[in-house]
Amino acid sequence: MAVTLSHPASDTLRITEIFYSLQGETSRVGLPTVFVRLTGCPLRCTYCDTAYAFTGGQNMSLAAILAEIVRYSTPYVTVTGGEPLAQKNCLPLLSALCDAGYQVSLETSGAMDVTEVDQRVMKILDIKTPASNEIEKNLWSNLAALKTHDEIKFVLCDEEDYTWAKRVLRDRELTKICPVLFSPTHEQLSPTTLADWILRDNLPVRMQIQLHKLLWGVQSGK
Repeated sequence: MAVTLSHPASDTLRITEIFYSLQGETSRVGLPTVFVRLTGCPLRCTYCDTAYAFTGGQNMSLAAILAEIVRYSTPYVTVTGGEPLAQKNCLPLLSALCDAGYQVSLETSGAMDVTEVDQRVMKILDIKTPASNEIEKNLWSNLAALKTHDEIKFVLCDEEDYTWAKRVLRDRELTKICPVLFSPTHEQLSPTTLADWILRDNLPVRMQIQLHKLLWGVQSGK
């Protein structure tokens, strides 16, 4: 794809890794995707599986990031973390990827303001549950910034999380905003149990499991 930068090529971000894999979650599950994992996160969720991205990484310019992505023959790019929006230059990166013709998704914790994210980006917004120990970090004003092509995700650890998420789903009428995803933490909540609850309660949500973990048992590098 042709790459034209609308921001200075010298703009840099701290990058943990850039890798090519199948999308493991969201409505784009199974699609070959380039992942750009930014370093750093202000949250410490109990179930976090990417703590290695809290520190380290290397500084890369926008031009260098785009040059790495263009090596792969896929239109799909996911910017993730850590918490990617904790770095101010995440916003120009997202816009540059859209300008280059990619279909871009952003995985964000829901604790950072998303109002300035390029409207072409598909935002995957987490809502933190009680068991995450970060429930107070939910920035509820973000819901007003979501579009129909975005998605809301709940990561659920137990039945208390499920009951809480079901109440939020109803009280905030989330399905009128965009699709809603319920995802179990496999180590704490059986996917089969969550599926049974969703069917029992006839919830209008998409249940998802992490395809990459089923295939490789890892979060990155595939």
